[in-house]
Amino acid sequence: MAGIRARAAKVDRRVGLLFAIFVALLAIALARALYLGTVKASALRVAAFEQQIDVEPVPAQRGMISDTSGTPLALSQDTEDLIADPFLIVPQGDADQLADRIAPALHLPRRQVLSALTKPGTGYSPIAKQLSPSLADSITHFTIAGKPISGLYTEPDTKEVYPLGSTLAQVLGAVSPSTGSGISGLQSYYNSILSGKAGERKIVKDGKGSTIDVQEVKRMQPGASMRLTVSAPLQNEMEQVLAGVGKQYQPKLATAIALNPQTGAILGLANWPSVNANNPFEGTAAQVDNAIQDHAVSFSYEPGSTFKAITVSGALQDNLITPDTEFNIPPMLDPYGTPIRDADNHGYETLTTSQILKVSSNIGADLIGQRLGADRFNWWVHRFGLGRRTGVDLPGEDPGSILPPSQYSGTSMYNLPFGQGESVTPMQMAEVYDAIANGGILRTPHIVQSVDGKTQGLPKGHRIISATTAAEIRNMLRGVLADGGTASGAAIPGYDLAGKTGTAEIAVDGKYSASEFVASFMGMVPASDPKLVVAVVVDQPVGNIYGGTVAGPAFQKIVGWAVPYFGINPNPAGVSGQ
Repeated sequence: MAGIRARAAKVDRRVGLLFAIFVALLAIALARALYLGTVKASALRVAAFEQQIDVEPVPAQRGMISDTSGTPLALSQDTEDLIADPFLIVPQGDADQLADRIAPALHLPRRQVLSALTKPGTGYSPIAKQLSPSLADSITHFTIAGKPISGLYTEPDTKEVYPLGSTLAQVLGAVSPSTGSGISGLQSYYNSILSGKAGERKIVKDGKGSTIDVQEVKRMQPGASMRLTVSAPLQNEMEQVLAGVGKQYQPKLATAIALNPQTGAILGLANWPSVNANNPFEGTAAQVDNAIQDHAVSFSYEPGSTFKAITVSGALQDNLITPDTEFNIPPMLDPYGTPIRDADNHGYETLTTSQILKVSSNIGADLIGQRLGADRFNWWVHRFGLGRRTGVDLPGEDPGSILPPSQYSGTSMYNLPFGQGESVTPMQMAEVYDAIANGGILRTPHIVQSVDGKTQGLPKGHRIISATTAAEIRNMLRGVLADGGTASGAAIPGYDLAGKTGTAEIAVDGKYSASEFVASFMGMVPASDPKLVVAVVVDQPVGNIYGGTVAGPAFQKIVGWAVPYFGINPNPAGVSGQ
């Protein structure tokens, strides 16, 4: 009996000990629960929120850019970025099989996809950006052996799309895929207007990481829409014309500008080589750099004979000459042993001011420049806006380079009057001829017509020459396209055209090249009351170098297409001989 009681007492002690231990553990648990429910409650709520709720940005849609009729040129498209969470994918052991599925679906290297799926030390590993929502969604629903995969999700993104491909590509510019900001062209110049403001959304997930609810926290504000002055059909025609120039003459580059001289509106602006706006960075670095440049504002060149209109305008306005003033033109000028000749060799001859422009006599331009004198000549150069940026609403504009009289050499006034020794851009020369076309008002060209439906004010112009002088210049420039003129081949029967050719030598290592030239043509229609100004500049054409035979025909094709399209009467005055 005593032994039985002893064993019972021993059991009771053990039971009591276990009970005490249980009570102690219960007390600890209660204390822990009390601690977590009070002291740590706030921190735990935050942790639970972070595990089950994600707050992510909703990128803003960029404003649409359209042509003057509303045809979309650039617009923002909703896309999705595909993201991996290696913390969830790796433990499942399905990364290899998942990479086999994803890589071919995205046309990506398998190694690249596998690296993203298994990237160590992170729960956020981007696989691909700017996918179509349907493709991204289908990938997140991939299964392995019939089992859904956790750890793949998407984030909203946008992609800039250019419906017309290469049309106006250099002018429109590009948007960075990583930042969503404009990096060139109008996309960069007007980024603050086009970009809009990002929103936020809250993603609620279950314990397995699957989305169960999406809530808008802050509404996304799209960017402002922008309508340009450019006409897409004309733009397309101009680009086809330049493509023909590129194919025939294989130049380094070419550009063409079409302006409404009454308003300064840019109706078309083409560049060659062309570039696909949806993928502008294909090719070598040099090819890309040349292709994405807007040569109309960035290309600096010596204008050659197109500059003679400035020299003659200044002398006319200063009453130093008239269109009929006669000049005795020698076979050459030889200042300080530097011979100045005309394109065609000739003996002593007499030419009027009009004839000097018609046959593009360098010697005649020099003789007119001598009547102006260095200071007055320089004053007129700046009066026509050269030596500074035009202020056109396009990025990357080069100011050109104008020599101050203090730096003139003894031969400067023997080359400056016919456009040698100073540099300009195609846009500057287009602005010059725009002023001659509209009756003497220099007005900044512009390309934006309206923003969010609000019409932009026209740039203010200022008079630089009288309407009479402008009309006299236009009348003389008719001769350039008449029989015996330097661009007679660019004439269109029944069209009252005026213009000027330019064939400028390129300076190489301080000397003018005998084989490298810039061919250009600046012209307008109709000459009596211009409604259209077109400038064409071709850098280093091969096989033919002259403005009248390289750039002139391009002008002819552009004008011949544009006049009926815009309903312009090409010959309201009934001028014959064209």
